[in-house]
Amino acid sequence: MKTKHIFLPLFLLFCGFASAQWQSKYEAKTLVDGADTLRYRIMYPKNFDKSEKYPVILFLHGAGERGNDNETQLVHGGKLFATDYLQEQFPAIVIFPQCPKESYWSNVDVDRSTYPIHLKFKYNEGPTTPLRMVMDLLDSTIQEPYSDDSQVYVMGLSMGGMGTFELLSRKPETFAAAVPICGGGDPNSVGVYAKNTPLWVFHGAQDNVVNPLQSMEMVSALLKAGVYPKFTMYDFANHNSWDPAFAEPTLLPWLFSHKKQTP
Repeated sequence: MKTKHIFLPLFLLFCGFASAQWQSKYEAKTLVDGADTLRYRIMYPKNFDKSEKYPVILFLHGAGERGNDNETQLVHGGKLFATDYLQEQFPAIVIFPQCPKESYWSNVDVDRSTYPIHLKFKYNEGPTTPLRMVMDLLDSTIQEPYSDDSQVYVMGLSMGGMGTFELLSRKPETFAAAVPICGGGDPNSVGVYAKNTPLWVFHGAQDNVVNPLQSMEMVSALLKAGVYPKFTMYDFANHNSWDPAFAEPTLLPWLFSHKKQTP
């Protein structure tokens, strides 16, 4: 009994230390614009050298990770980029902004009276304050001499998947590739970015939060626009389709293989 009693705290301590190791790679920062604040985490490559150029990845979290602690947004996806192996294989500047609790990445009315939720996108009303600040943050990051503007990528899950689709429509010339996971968007918006940005769209067929038809409608619109996105529908997955998506061995090689074509 004594051995077990000692082992458990040590084990938990080790797990906490291991977790803190990768989380500590992300520096906590804030962007302030008048009365508005965007909290974000940013991770620079190992052996970061300002004389070199690096890809930039923007990751938009889901509704469950909203808040102001500047930590929770790393729960899903943060570790994907922060292991030593992946940092060596795919050195990049990785940004995880955090959306405030009362707001949303995408400009959309969300009706939660029934599930899957009903979504009405309102891109014509302009971006939400958090998305506008994310665009400002991304622009300032890309303008740094060490950022490779031909390799700027956006990924997002659930609410962040919706933000990914909207961001593509608002910055159609920016991204070399995009990965929206269990999200949705306005199918009428894809024409401005369809031929500029390769997409890999993910969704779970059993998703009872965001209807998989949301992603299917976006993919259908892209096909009608004359492009051929990658689309993975997991027959076994509910809303957490990000778990199998992150486990795809070709996900990051596919992402980093794309470079924006210069005119």
